[in-house]
Amino acid sequence: MARFILVRLARALLTIAIVVTFAFAVLRASGDPALALLSPETPAEAIEAFRKAWGLDAPLWVQYVRYIFAVVHGDLGQSMRDGRAAITVVAERIPVTLTLTAPALILNLMIGIPAGIYAALKRDSLADRLVMLAAVLGFTVPSFVLGLVFVLAFAVELPWFPSGGAGTWRHLILPVITLGLGGAAVLARFSRSAMLEVLGQPYIRTASAKGVPWARVVAGHALPNAAIALLTIVGFMVGNLIAGTVLVESVYSWPGLGSLLVVSVASRDLAVVQCILLVVAAAMITTNLTIDLLYGMLDPRLRQLRSGRR
Repeated sequence: MARFILVRLARALLTIAIVVTFAFAVLRASGDPALALLSPETPAEAIEAFRKAWGLDAPLWVQYVRYIFAVVHGDLGQSMRDGRAAITVVAERIPVTLTLTAPALILNLMIGIPAGIYAALKRDSLADRLVMLAAVLGFTVPSFVLGLVFVLAFAVELPWFPSGGAGTWRHLILPVITLGLGGAAVLARFSRSAMLEVLGQPYIRTASAKGVPWARVVAGHALPNAAIALLTIVGFMVGNLIAGTVLVESVYSWPGLGSLLVVSVASRDLAVVQCILLVVAAAMITTNLTIDLLYGMLDPRLRQLRSGRR
């Protein structure tokens, strides 16, 4: 088990190193922060002074070494827009984003898993087809399109909810539903597949042949085994929520990490963008690492198989 954990921790650290390097390279290749932040009328001397003050006049490899050294020592840089520490700017937005993503994840689980299990138990029935049709629609419609439709329908035509902003529970309704429906559709499809696979196992048929009530077979044998497979998709759902939040926050002017990322990218605020990407990557990697470890603990055969391969 210790080797199993160490291998996954090493893989997580390697992934974070790749993300940090990728973010550094892409941001430097996307344009000059001095030209993005300063007005076109700024004198050339002032632009050069800005580059020197932020270390942008150094060779790229020197900037990279300085950045990695600072990150390793816990320094994620300062915002070029207001001079505050980037981690402070980002930390202010994290609770706002969690206020949106936490209820959206709960909505995913409350709709997606029961719908998928119900469709599996009613396989090839009208109910099964309707659930899968709704899941396909929810999966294929992009979240920002769904958000715009909701704004037009429930904020413009029927002024029941605010079209943007934050502060009250009414501001949460539309963005949470927008985020929640897409994820629930994915979860419903996966839950149905996982449940059908378990229901096709010999021990399920044996239990039914022995006269065990069907409800007891489902609750006692099928659901616990399907839940192990569902752990993987729940980790994926968390990552999908974080990525989808960027678009949904922009549609609803929600003042979270997604909105901050859009503004920071537009102004080439390097430290803040790098900090957001690092925080998001760390959150996704931590979630998947936790799911992976839980998966290994719940299914010892998988842990032994993976350890044996190494």
